Amino acid sequence: MAWNEPGNNDKDPWKNKGGKNQGPPDLDELLNDLGKKVSGIFGGNGGGKSSNGSTPSGKSFSTIGISIVLIIAIVVYAFSGFYTIKEAERGIVLRFGQYAGTVDPGINWKWTFIDRIIPVDMQSTREMQSSGFMLTQDENVVSVDMQIQYRVVDARNYVFSVTNAENSLSQSLDSALRYVVGHAIMDDILTRGREQIRQSVWQELDKIIKPYNLGLIIVDVNFKDARPPNEVKDAFDDAISAQEDEVRFLREAEAYARGIEPRARGRVKRMEQEAIAYKAQVVLGAQGEVARFAKILPEYQAAPEVTRQRLYIATMEKVYSNTSKVMVDVEGGNNMMYLPLDKIIQQQSTTNRVSPQGYSTQQPIINSSPSNAGRNDRFNDGRN
Repeated sequence: MAWNEPGNNDKDPWKNKGGKNQGPPDLDELLNDLGKKVSGIFGGNGGGKSSNGSTPSGKSFSTIGISIVLIIAIVVYAFSGFYTIKEAERGIVLRFGQYAGTVDPGINWKWTFIDRIIPVDMQSTREMQSSGFMLTQDENVVSVDMQIQYRVVDARNYVFSVTNAENSLSQSLDSALRYVVGHAIMDDILTRGREQIRQSVWQELDKIIKPYNLGLIIVDVNFKDARPPNEVKDAFDDAISAQEDEVRFLREAEAYARGIEPRARGRVKRMEQEAIAYKAQVVLGAQGEVARFAKILPEYQAAPEVTRQRLYIATMEKVYSNTSKVMVDVEGGNNMMYLPLDKIIQQQSTTNRVSPQGYSTQQPIINSSPSNAGRNDRFNDGRN
């Protein structure tokens, strides 16, 4: 059964406590009540009725619209003041164009149309380049290309110290580069003095920008290129090649000197050691001879003839021990014969290589006299 059928009047949702059935609420009345409340908040007339007790509907609608617009404008203004500063940045706050402070990274709020935020990147490394034809100290023209890397360290000085910090830095770099190149000769700029030029430009640039408090720091200076004008490039290339050859020859000479000197010192040291060893050997040999003669002297004094014979035999033994010839002295004869054992052994070995059966030829006994037969007979008679 529906709630609005007969007999269900007690279930009417729009029925007030007095039992009167008023029906659904009027939209005009709801808007009028809302307008009264808003007008009361902003100091307006909360009654909203005329002197005769009637409600002016046109005025109430205009008041409500203005209130809603004001509320929306306030909400939009409040939300429009939020802004975000990145992690690598710092925010410069300008209030009516005047510096009001610096804000850190994160979400912040500002007065819209009053405050102005200038974000400044504090972590990125920036690059700047300067190049051009410059006059050297020896009155030569050279094209130099220099590059620097810099970073912002003070956001306030970077924004307010000068009109444009990067433009001031560019002019300072050009001035420092021309000053250093103007006080250097061309050979140093093109070849061996590039590192010194780079260091000098860095020092001069720091000296120039320091009084201006640009809020910048120079991280690095790179000497990219230096070359003569194209009209004289070939001549300068030849000069540079000659200088490089000179340096190369000097390096090769130094390497040769470093290689030959230790060997010479080694030979000198070896000769010194050999001389010392020879000296010690001679001294010790002389001392041994003195000691040997000192021991032989008593024996010689006791038996001179026997000692003399012993010395002679020992000497002859030492002399003939290094020869392969055997000398035979026949007693009572004037001839001496010798046996060429070295040739006999050599011939024997040759015969053995040629004849594997082991046959060998009889080696003759050679005498020093032309009459071999008689001597051989005497040798055989003596042997028999």
